[in-house]
Amino acid sequence: MNEPTLAQYKQLYRLTYLLTKMLRPVNLVTIDDRNGKLVILAGNEIDITVDKKGKVSYEPTEFQSDE
Repeated sequence: MNEPTLAQYKQLYRLTYLLTKMLRPVNLVTIDDRNGKLVILAGNEIDITVDKKGKVSYEPTEFQSDE
C-alpha cells in the first residue's frame, strides 16, 4: 500500500474542506498504485488528482448509473 506524501496530505485536507463547504459529497479517496497520485472523486462530476509534489489537476467526469 502506498502512503501519501506530506504535500498530498496537505492538499487532501484543503480540497476536502472546500468540497464539503460547497456541500459536495466526497465519494472516494485513494492512491493510484500505478503512478502514486492521490485521487479524489466528489459529487457526480468532479475528479481531482494530486501528484506526489502536491500539484492539483481537475478533470470533469460524468458518472454512469446502472439505473
